Amino acid sequence: MTQSCEGCGHSNAAGSRFCSSCGRSLNSAQEASTESLETLGKNSEGSDFQTPSTGAALIVASGHQAGTRYAITSELMTVGRHPESDIFLDDITVSRRHVELSANNVGYVIRDVGSLNGTYLNGERLEDSEALLTNGDELQIGKFKLLYLVSSSS
Repeated sequence: MTQSCEGCGHSNAAGSRFCSSCGRSLNSAQEASTESLETLGKNSEGSDFQTPSTGAALIVASGHQAGTRYAITSELMTVGRHPESDIFLDDITVSRRHVELSANNVGYVIRDVGSLNGTYLNGERLEDSEALLTNGDELQIGKFKLLYLVSSSS
């Protein structure tokens, strides 16, 4: 079974999320969620982002998942377009394996693991290095902007 792209009419394999010809998103209401982390949703007022009550979190500030919160709970977390990523960002501008977050004795360190579009921390591109994340940092991964927030009780 195939899916036709609404934009260019190209026939794509069943289960495809994007058109292999033009890159347009293929909407499918039948797809199961592939996110492996609990999404905490928007805050109760649906507005300003709040610091998580415990630990650390990444909050999507822009992109089609805006307002989604991801708790950072492991020693090593992966972020990317691969369905098995700990934080799954489904957009063609995100590499399958884009960045890794790893815990150290001070907090979390971010490292770009060879993405094509790069990773930006507070507007500056991460080159072949890693950087310690601090409360309020803004990450740009593809077209997604994420805020890194840490609980004051952590």
